[in-house]
Amino acid sequence: MKILSCTQQKEADAYTIEHDSILSVNLMEKAAGLITEAICRRWNKSHRIVVFAGPGNNGGDAVAVARMLHLKNYQVKVILFNIKGTLSDDCLTNIKRLQECGFTDYTEVSTQFDPPKLTADDIIIDGLFGTGLNSPLSGGFAAVVQYINASPAKVVSIDIPSGMMGEDNTRNIRQNIIKADLTLTINLPKLSFLFAENEDLIGELEVLDIGINKEFSEKADSKNFIIEKKEVTNIIKPRKKFSHKGNFGHALIIAGSYGMGGAAALAGKSCMRCGAGLLTIHTPVCNHQMLQINVPEAMVQDDMDDRYFAEVTDLDNYQALGIGPGLGQEEFTAQAIINQLKECYIPAVIDADAINALSEYRNQLNCVPNSSILTPHIKELERLVGRCSNSYERIQKAKDLASYMHIYIILKGAWSVVITPEGECHFNPTGNPGMATGGSGDVLTGILTSLLAQGYSSKEACILGVYLHGMAGDIAAERMGEISMNASDIVNALPEAWKNLTNK
Repeated sequence: MKILSCTQQKEADAYTIEHDSILSVNLMEKAAGLITEAICRRWNKSHRIVVFAGPGNNGGDAVAVARMLHLKNYQVKVILFNIKGTLSDDCLTNIKRLQECGFTDYTEVSTQFDPPKLTADDIIIDGLFGTGLNSPLSGGFAAVVQYINASPAKVVSIDIPSGMMGEDNTRNIRQNIIKADLTLTINLPKLSFLFAENEDLIGELEVLDIGINKEFSEKADSKNFIIEKKEVTNIIKPRKKFSHKGNFGHALIIAGSYGMGGAAALAGKSCMRCGAGLLTIHTPVCNHQMLQINVPEAMVQDDMDDRYFAEVTDLDNYQALGIGPGLGQEEFTAQAIINQLKECYIPAVIDADAINALSEYRNQLNCVPNSSILTPHIKELERLVGRCSNSYERIQKAKDLASYMHIYIILKGAWSVVITPEGECHFNPTGNPGMATGGSGDVLTGILTSLLAQGYSSKEACILGVYLHGMAGDIAAERMGEISMNASDIVNALPEAWKNLTNK
């Protein structure tokens, strides 16, 4: 599913109005009806609804919602800000409709604002500004936002919290953005909704489908996407009846060090659970017995060192390499990682301490094979690209790195994003906070290495891998609860996740 820019979403509205022969005010009416339903589902008539409306179409939406709630016998108060004496046509139409239905608790602010007293029982509808905003709020509107945020009332934002930009908020002023408890967005989520630092501004998110013409979205040029289940199931390669283990690749995972053998075990288990025909785990001698017991399906290849990875291994018999989990940060291990990557001519997944080694030897970045997959979390990425002030900047720097190195980057976290060398960003909707636990990334490395060994392209492996990983995490959370689950629970949930994706 494409993520459209705010400009494109406005164009999609115009396209719908033109091609579906619908008046813009009627499209607004449809949106207001869905917003009203969402509010009524959550709050009964014992709550007073206080509507803060701006002069544009976002304000028009809010006024239309006020009318609908009034007709349902809710107690409603409307405060409309018309500082410049100019209202949008649709906003003006809805003000007239509000007045025609006998509504009286209406205040239009042109100069002085006398703020109402707000209580914990009140519900605020934020319709001050929508996605057309292109500069931070200041002056009186900033003061109104700060007043609302300081109140004990619940806040419902229409389409986007007022003051927030739909994409880049790098130069925005955080205290001048509405802090919503619920955001009812129209048609599609905005890019900025997928960024961690905006979670407490958006609150609960619900996307409302008002019937925007889908032809526009299909034709629109966008490099931002949300991964959908249908897309993932179309990637999966069916297995032929006469297949044998040689058809599904031999994966090599270089992982583990003294005290970190579990990382190798988790990566190995998930690799085998995702269909690799054969797996060899290259690891220090200290982990040999543990891996033979815990991952009996895998072959164990001992490194020359008892405790750390120190010896480059031959890749002739393998179809994919996964390197990094639990290797440690010894100087000679970092050098061995660089040397291993210099000799790598098969698809590779580079994770954890292998990424840390690259950040220590930045002049050796060209040793990474084209189309490799890097799987950093935020701190690991910033060791490569430098400190970032927010998620938007971080993704831009990751896109630059992916383009420069001709690689794929999976930036891990909520809404993990797959970044391609061409600058596409594919955001993953599966997963939950219970996956924020040690070893979860090692499981992902095993999944990706398995998929590469089976002949999936790097892009296919990334999109299928992150979605599957998150789905297994969701299944594990259902079984164990988010707080109690651990990385082994994600591995154990992989079979059910595969069944979910492959059952017709």
